[in-house]
Amino acid sequence: MAQHHGSHSLEVGGVGAGGVELDDDGHAARTGNLWTCFAHIITAVIGCGVLALSWSVAQLGWVGGPVAMLCFAFVTYLSAFLLSHCYRSPASDDGSLKRQRNYTYMDAVRTHLGEKRTWLCGLFQYLNMYGTAIAYTITTATCLRAIVRANCYHSQGHSAPCGAGGDHLYMLLFGAAQAVLSLIPNFHSMAWLSAVAAVMSFTYATIGLGLGLAKTIGDFALKMGRSKEASPEFR
Repeated sequence: MAQHHGSHSLEVGGVGAGGVELDDDGHAARTGNLWTCFAHIITAVIGCGVLALSWSVAQLGWVGGPVAMLCFAFVTYLSAFLLSHCYRSPASDDGSLKRQRNYTYMDAVRTHLGEKRTWLCGLFQYLNMYGTAIAYTITTATCLRAIVRANCYHSQGHSAPCGAGGDHLYMLLFGAAQAVLSLIPNFHSMAWLSAVAAVMSFTYATIGLGLGLAKTIGDFALKMGRSKEASPEFR
């Protein structure tokens, strides 16, 4: 793995045309550092699914819930460990120390497992992307419709006929927004985008923690109230 100091990579191969700093493999020098690495890890691991984490742990219980979380944490660590070791291709046959970087997961599969498994890997990756896109589109449309209905009920009362329409309109709006955003050049290289994603991850975690604490405190207060009502002194 590359080591970084500040915002410059220590694996520098020289200077290219126009004075552009290059890595040892001839590509533009990477400017990531430890903090951007943390931001991307947090963004990848913590998502909106953390809002349902407390409910999931509650279904498994105090023993099964933490054990399941530890198992998933181990799988995440193992995956990151393997990916980091596959980032560089094996040493070349001529004995040189220079090794090519595997910039994508499919590059790593091609280098270590061969071309046939690369096609299989690509198939599963695109199927996963296809399923994820469908799930996000349906979920977003459902949430947008729920927000519109909630605003209608708050403004006009719960007896108001707040239909909010079907999901198709919101699916089209979400798809149009995705199409517009995809036209932005170098969208994946925007530093502020990673910062916003990391902030949203912390927001999800904070909301989940707050809801969990509120539920725990509410249940504790309810049990205390019932115990007081059942006690002889209260009677």
